[in-house]
Amino acid sequence: MADKDDELVEHAIPGWDDDDDDLADLDDETDAPEPSMPVATAPDGSPFRSGFVALVGRPNVGKSTLVNACMGQKVAITSPVAQTTRKRLRAVVNTPGAQLVIVDTPGLHKPKDALGKELNQAALGELADADVVALLIDATKPVGRGDEWVASHVAASSAPFKLLVITKADIAKPDQVMSQLEAARALAHFDDELVLSAREGFNVDAFVSIVSAHLPEGPKWFPDDMETDSTDEDVVAEFVREKLFLNLRQEIPHSVGVVCDGIEYAENGHASVSATVLVEREGQKGIVVGHGGQMIKKVGIEARKDIEAYLGCKVYLELSVRVQPQWRRDQNEIRRMGYAAED
Repeated sequence: MADKDDELVEHAIPGWDDDDDDLADLDDETDAPEPSMPVATAPDGSPFRSGFVALVGRPNVGKSTLVNACMGQKVAITSPVAQTTRKRLRAVVNTPGAQLVIVDTPGLHKPKDALGKELNQAALGELADADVVALLIDATKPVGRGDEWVASHVAASSAPFKLLVITKADIAKPDQVMSQLEAARALAHFDDELVLSAREGFNVDAFVSIVSAHLPEGPKWFPDDMETDSTDEDVVAEFVREKLFLNLRQEIPHSVGVVCDGIEYAENGHASVSATVLVEREGQKGIVVGHGGQMIKKVGIEARKDIEAYLGCKVYLELSVRVQPQWRRDQNEIRRMGYAAED
């Protein structure tokens, strides 16, 4: 692996520079303009830039991994299982001259139930309001009809800047990367392109730099100490679901949903967290619980570590498992769990 860095640098895409470079007078006869948020200024005196960046692509192309890499910490869950991302997540990345609101969307796929339809609708809905749309394509898997379908929606979007991103460069061979670039270029017109590895941190700063340069001038939409627009309860539920995905058999995760029932803080600063795991059949409940409760205990131990890191305190985590037949086909249940597209 000694030549990995040289190999990755050799295939960096040219075209980017990685240097960080009162109310109106009542006597006024004309109508006063509406008050607006003040436009910030970068440290070098240049206009501050801010806006929304939508990451779109098929399942498992690395959208959530890229979000975490840009944030420098874990805020989005990841796993090899398709449909790991079910909720749109907005992560706020602050640089001296810009604020990027990166929108992690569910992977676009052929839906098989009401949940799948809602996930697609949620992902496509983000294209309408994005200042930048980044289409992510896995360097290790051939470009197919699914990528073509996603690219058609990117092409039809009104986003002023469209970026092609080839992901997972650390595990792809050089000829794979070049082949993916050529195939992806044929899908739609892109204003720029980039090869990166979110896991290795390769070209992640370049991604932030490119996107920042093409955001509109504007204010900071979110305070500096805000990392995501998700509630603590949402993040807790997602951390638990991630561990279920990583520990259960392939056919089980899609039937699993998680709801955080509550977070209570004690006077000593510790937190008590309770969450319910939903499954569709009694047999699935037995698998999730495990022999003698060993599986749910393992999931709880692993999830608690992430929850403690996120909340910044010691956590007592209580998990329960409930059978909710065909919850993925129940529109009300889907909305209650926060998986539905926003109106």
